[in-house]
Amino acid sequence: MTRTTPPRPLDVEALFPELTAHRGTTTRLHPRPGAPDVSDSSVGGPLLWPVDESWPVCTEPHGRELGGRPADIHRRRQVLDASWARNPASGPTEDERHLLQELDREHRVAGVADTDPLPMIGVAQLYRRDVPDLAAGPDGCDLLQIFWCPFDRHGTTGYGMSLDLRWRRSCEVTDLMTTPPQPEVVGFDGYLAEPCVLHPEQVATYPFASLLPEDLCARIHAWEDALEEAFEEAGDDNAAAPPAYQYDLSIPPGWRAGGFASWHLTDPAPMDCRACASPMHLLLTIDSSEWDGGSGSWIPFEDRELPTYRYATPTKVIVGRAGELNIFACPADAAHPHRWNIQ
Repeated sequence: MTRTTPPRPLDVEALFPELTAHRGTTTRLHPRPGAPDVSDSSVGGPLLWPVDESWPVCTEPHGRELGGRPADIHRRRQVLDASWARNPASGPTEDERHLLQELDREHRVAGVADTDPLPMIGVAQLYRRDVPDLAAGPDGCDLLQIFWCPFDRHGTTGYGMSLDLRWRRSCEVTDLMTTPPQPEVVGFDGYLAEPCVLHPEQVATYPFASLLPEDLCARIHAWEDALEEAFEEAGDDNAAAPPAYQYDLSIPPGWRAGGFASWHLTDPAPMDCRACASPMHLLLTIDSSEWDGGSGSWIPFEDRELPTYRYATPTKVIVGRAGELNIFACPADAAHPHRWNIQ
């Protein structure tokens, strides 16, 4: 089934004609539960990986012996989803609650050193043929594959992510790895994605307001303030809140490729390539939800009647404090190292 974004509540270019010069496009990936195979763009699905190529591993020193077993995490989610679908009022039965407690246990892997190679988790793969706004890969590569360590214990703080992005030419993969390695335990359940097929949809998008010219940004904020003031003065508790540039008119929520990054958690930070100093472009956004209470206008027509608490988080991926991960690429040379930021 396709996914279709509703028209925006207002024509933002009619309100602010200067935005026409800043318009871009982004491809909403719309991941939804399914059974993808290696030839599909997917989240949490099997990856097109050569049998003779080493699987990505984390070798950074950190504890890696204690966590949840991947099979238990998947099973726990299945039990919860089935129980709430069966009875939205009460959820799991008493027997299911006992099972969920068992599946939620942490397990310890004996004899694991802090620097032993730890298989990374294959998070997603994107074929350029499927995703119009996916940036070109280096040397004609047409397939982007994303991995991360299943533990949140990296960097100077000891609480950061470790990502590994790989580009490849899909036509060169003939002999496939059918049983890739996986970690025995996962330090953070939110790093284990559920298998999802994608329903890519290209939509218009505009930059985060504070990255627009100063005068235009000021007029957008003044317009929003006037709408909010009129809304409060009306005092109608049943009326819908007025549309906002950030939440309704500029940057859609959810997994998406290309377009503009949202900087709603922090002030915008320079994302310059560490190899050549070129300003980097947004490659991919990995979001903890497809929509939330502030971005309901972006819910696809096909999902409008579905309960948010069950259907807004199809991948079960969580980054940061249920935020989003923005991954940036160098436009001057796609082979240069990527950078990322969590909002």
